[in-house]
Amino acid sequence: MSTQVILPRIMQIGEGASQDIPNVLASLGCTRPLIITDKMMVQLGYASRIQETLAGQQMSADVFDDTVPEPTVASIQAGVEKARNGDYDCIIALGGGSPIDSAKAIAILAKHGGEMRDYKFPRIVIESGLPIIAVPTTAGTGSEVTRVTIIADEKTDEKMLCVGIGFMPVAALIDFSLTLSLPARITADTGIDALTHAMEAYVSKKASLYSDSQALSAMRLIAPNLRRAYHDGSDKAAREAMMLGSTLAGVAFSNASVALVHGMSRPIGAHFHVPHGLSNAMLLPSVTAFSIPAAAERYADCARAMGVASEQDSDAVANDKLLSELRALNDELQVPTPEQFGIDRQQFFDQLQVMAQQALASGSPNNNPRVPSSDEIIEIYQQLW
Repeated sequence: MSTQVILPRIMQIGEGASQDIPNVLASLGCTRPLIITDKMMVQLGYASRIQETLAGQQMSADVFDDTVPEPTVASIQAGVEKARNGDYDCIIALGGGSPIDSAKAIAILAKHGGEMRDYKFPRIVIESGLPIIAVPTTAGTGSEVTRVTIIADEKTDEKMLCVGIGFMPVAALIDFSLTLSLPARITADTGIDALTHAMEAYVSKKASLYSDSQALSAMRLIAPNLRRAYHDGSDKAAREAMMLGSTLAGVAFSNASVALVHGMSRPIGAHFHVPHGLSNAMLLPSVTAFSIPAAAERYADCARAMGVASEQDSDAVANDKLLSELRALNDELQVPTPEQFGIDRQQFFDQLQVMAQQALASGSPNNNPRVPSSDEIIEIYQQLW
C-alpha cells in the first residue's frame, strides 16, 4: 500500500529563516502579501520586522492582527473581508497555531466564499486558496506543515476539523529565534502538543514507514529538550531542537493523522476554552494508559525514542516508564487538572455525553490503536477531573 505525502513547496529552516521572506515571495511570484497575525506578534515587533525586511526589497505588506487564541467562525470573518477586498496575492501567517489556522481558513474563504461549516470534515478541501507563507513562532502545533485547520463554531460549541491539500501552506519558514521570547506556560503547552502529535502519529492506524521516521525523530528531539526550554527560554540549542521537533511531528501527523487525545481534546477546548496544547497535556497520560494494551510494542518504541527506556527494557517495562515520564512531565510543567484550571465541576460532568459524541464524530478516535466506545471516553474524561 502506498502513502501520499503532502508538504509545503518551500521549507526554510534555521536561525534567521524568517528574514528570507522576500526571496521566498519572489520564488513564488508573489508581491503583495497580507500579514495575518495577533496583537502579541505586533507588540513584540515581529510583524514590523517582516514589513521592514520587505520594504528593503520595495515590497509592502498590510497587517491583520485580530486573530484570537482559539479561532472561531466570527473571529476570522473580519480577516476574510480584508483579504477579499484587498489586492493581495498571498498571505504571510505569523504566530502560533491559532494565527496560522486562522490564515488557512481566511485564505480559502476569501477566494472561494461560503461558510467554514461548508469545509468541515468529512469534506476534503482540494481547492487552492490564497498562497500561505507560514512563519511559526511556537514549537508546538506544526500547523506550518499540515493540511489541517481547526475553527470553532461558537453557536454549537464544536471545534470543526477541516482537512485537505487546500489548507497546506506553500512555504514554511522555521526560525527558532522567534520562540526565544515565549513564556514558560506557552512553551510547556505547545511542547506537549508537539510530543502528542509525534506519539499519536506513531501509534495511529494510518501510520506508515515515512510518518514513523518523522515521528521518532520528533520524539528524540522534543523529549530531552522540552524541560530545558521550559526552565530556560534563552537556551538556543533546546529551542532549536524543539522547533525542528515540532515541525517533524507536524509532518508526521499530517500524513498519519492524530488519534484519541486530539479527538477528546477539541471538545474540552470548545466548551471550556482550554488552550489546545494544555487540553492535550491533560489527556496524554490517561489516553496512553488506555491505549497501550492494543499497541504495547509501538508505545514501547516511543519510550525508547524519548530516552526514558533502554533497548534492553522489555515492552512492559518500557511502557511503565513511559507512563511515569508523562505524569512526571505534567507535574514539572505544572499542567493543571480541569478542576485546577477553574472549570465548574457540574458543567464539566453535564457536558460529558456531548463531548464524547463530538470526540467520536471528529473521526480521530478511529485512528487510535484501541478505539473507544462513548462510555469509555466518558470514563477517561471523568479520570481527568
